[in-house]
Amino acid sequence: MNILPNAPASKQTFRQFLFHNRGNRIILYVAAAVIVIQFVVFKYLYPFANYIHDDSFRYIEAAYDNLTINSYPIGYSKFLRLVSVVAKPDLALVICQYLLIQCSSLFFLFTVFYFYKAGRVIQTVLFCFMVLNPLFLQLGNMVSSDALFLSLSMTWFALLIWLIYKPSKKIIGWHALVLFLAFTVRYNALIYPFIAALAFGFSPLPVRKKAAGLGLALLLIGWFAGLTMYQYKKLTGYWQFSPFSGWQWSNNAMNVYRELHYTEREPVPPQFHALDNRIRTFFDTHPNLNVVKATPAYMWTPRYPLVQYRDSLFQNDGSATEFKMWAGMGPFYSAYGKYIIKKYPLHFLRHFVLPNAWKYFVPPVEYLENYNWGYPIVQESAVKWFGYSSNQVRAGTKNGGLWSVQYFPWLVSFVNMILFLMLLCYLLLKGWQYNPAFNRIILLVGVFWITYAAFNIFAAPTVLRYQAFTSSLSVIFSLLLIDWLGRLIQHLKTESQQQQPNSEYAQKAIG
Repeated sequence: MNILPNAPASKQTFRQFLFHNRGNRIILYVAAAVIVIQFVVFKYLYPFANYIHDDSFRYIEAAYDNLTINSYPIGYSKFLRLVSVVAKPDLALVICQYLLIQCSSLFFLFTVFYFYKAGRVIQTVLFCFMVLNPLFLQLGNMVSSDALFLSLSMTWFALLIWLIYKPSKKIIGWHALVLFLAFTVRYNALIYPFIAALAFGFSPLPVRKKAAGLGLALLLIGWFAGLTMYQYKKLTGYWQFSPFSGWQWSNNAMNVYRELHYTEREPVPPQFHALDNRIRTFFDTHPNLNVVKATPAYMWTPRYPLVQYRDSLFQNDGSATEFKMWAGMGPFYSAYGKYIIKKYPLHFLRHFVLPNAWKYFVPPVEYLENYNWGYPIVQESAVKWFGYSSNQVRAGTKNGGLWSVQYFPWLVSFVNMILFLMLLCYLLLKGWQYNPAFNRIILLVGVFWITYAAFNIFAAPTVLRYQAFTSSLSVIFSLLLIDWLGRLIQHLKTESQQQQPNSEYAQKAIG
């Protein structure tokens, strides 16, 4: 039983849906005007790009040196080089990033409404949320991979919907390319191929084309992973895709070790003795260390054991660069971190996973709290790359505060709770009985939402900018499920009213 209005997909092309439909055409014109106006006002308040110290400068330095590997995925640094070919000022980068976010958001929304005709109120609310979203402005203004990854993720998920309901060779090709690009930009994309495999499973394509489409994406990803591993092999002597993950494992292990009483500590294998003793001594001499739970600070702070132990190993190697030392520790730190976590699994769940789960559902604002993290200057690499006249940067707001996103952690928490409740309602009310076509996308969203949350909660500390995509997804499908529930209630009410006269007529006939 289908209680939703028929989708227009079978009646008109997507281009016709966008430009021949008067209502949609007006939305596009209004959205374009609003996007331009709010961007101009925003840049008046924040004339310079925003920077994360020191992540932004790592990206810039990798772009300047045209590196093939970096401490973060190299895709964003290549993007910086591509934009610089067109224009050098940071304004060009910010415009490009913000337009990518908005265009991908509108593509995602129009894709949803192309296949599912939601109510006009729901459509209006969602368009306002996307176009007027202050988080998008802040991410677009930041020299970080967040904006690019958000736009790629929006586009990728929209293409998954096309693969499920109206696949073609072009869609398969675009999906493979976008998934590959997302994989080069952010490690969170590691779970994307699994979600893509589920979407291909839902697609009406023949099995041969499903395998070819997914295989093409995996081939591109495999090429990038192989090239990256080869570059690290040449640099450090180890085959590895991401030294960052090794440091992350040890960082997470230190979050566990911090809460271990000295009587609970057990001996470690010989290869870990030196590092483990250093970490034990550190926590014994700093019993009241002032750091939050599930912190990433242990992997970056020079006075903490991980960095100090690395430096002690390379102190006699004058030829080792900072990056080579960092990358060379990846395999060892991965082995140590995994060993400690496996040794104390309950402590890991209690002192890392649970605090990180809270941070996931109420994500810290982090670097989005203050412009340029409160610094009045930027590093020389940014001055050279963007052609600044000096290293001084400023914001037009008092103390450089980014007040527009302060309420977002609670908004994210609220929409995640609403999505969870609506998915539960869909399950309890057996929603699949009323709209078979709607089921596949709801299942896809549910699986992605759970998988992405689990990946982030168990793997790494999370913050607001990492959840720009998932929170947008939660808003969109929470409202769509609310719209579905409203239609279901109306449908059941109408059925009840139709059955009541028939029942009264039957009773009179019997009487």
